[in-house]
Amino acid sequence: MQEFVSRWDALEAFVVRIYRAGAVAAQDETEYARMRAWLTRHYPAWQATLEPYWRSALRNGERCERDPFAEILRVPRAAHFVGNWAAMQTLPAAREALNRLILERSA
Repeated sequence: MQEFVSRWDALEAFVVRIYRAGAVAAQDETEYARMRAWLTRHYPAWQATLEPYWRSALRNGERCERDPFAEILRVPRAAHFVGNWAAMQTLPAAREALNRLILERSA
């Protein structure tokens, strides 16, 4: 779990950085492809565990109806995060799900 969370943290920071910069460099595409590949390979092992947490998380003030992790991982290129407000609104639900899982497991 620790490695998954750590890699998701890196992806989250990456998405925020790209969104704020409003542009991507060539190395950003390579970095995103690497992060996305690892998370796409390992997310299925956590998907069922995280589902109850993201289903109770809020997105735009309403309960999530779609998997925020899968939504972010479906984005094919880093450049698609430029100006992507929907992705920025999706990240907090994933973060909330991870935080709740961590808190529950550490209790």
